Amino acid sequence: MLAEERFHEIIRLVNERKTMTVQELTELLDSSESTIRRDLTELHKRHQLVKVHGGATALQMGYTTKDEAVSVRKDMNMEEKQRIAKYAAERIKKNDFVYVDAGTTTGCLIDWICEQGAVFVTNGIVHARTLAEKGYKVFLLGGELKAATEAVVGGETMESLKRYHFTKGFFGTNGVSKRHGFTTPDPNEALVKQEAMRQTERCYVLADSQKFGMVSSVTFGVFEEATILTETEPPEGFSGSKNIRVAK
Repeated sequence: MLAEERFHEIIRLVNERKTMTVQELTELLDSSESTIRRDLTELHKRHQLVKVHGGATALQMGYTTKDEAVSVRKDMNMEEKQRIAKYAAERIKKNDFVYVDAGTTTGCLIDWICEQGAVFVTNGIVHARTLAEKGYKVFLLGGELKAATEAVVGGETMESLKRYHFTKGFFGTNGVSKRHGFTTPDPNEALVKQEAMRQTERCYVLADSQKFGMVSSVTFGVFEEATILTETEPPEGFSGSKNIRVAK
């Protein structure tokens, strides 16, 4: 089977079943696993499907209403997340007072931070511990712990945020849409993100290309409100946007 014929079949199967694993595609198309993985990478670049860990989902699956647990999300699109995180970490300078949002991509950011002169605030339990272990001065916000995302949320968290004024903030998102802005499934988490963005001079949203066109239940920021850091050229409809930066 020629590559374009295989591409057509992959797109048909993914659109029909909404989600497919590499193993399923390998068996149905009688192709090697390495071939299918390369095909999914190419089709993802063409924005004809969404490549995820272990397979692909249809573009029509663009609405999410709940957060997957961190244990599920942490290994998804890891190469892309690391590239974005490294690029984001380079934005942190001496004397910055930095907000780090809970999330798996912002968690990768911490691995790349080198600036010892910055001070950090976070609502991520694991983020706070990792920053402290690396020797950084870090403040952990108080409030209710949301187990699925390991984020601290609630009224106490909101009140704590109002006391701070950040030079830079790094935020995760479940979706990026020009119409709906930055979205997340949880209203309480959205409120915390929104308040943190209000208290931040320069906001960065860390979003791998899979997030473009995705929409979740609650908006926490408008599209133009932050600089978006991503790993590849954004899909049609987002190209040319002045607030998108591609990690080099």
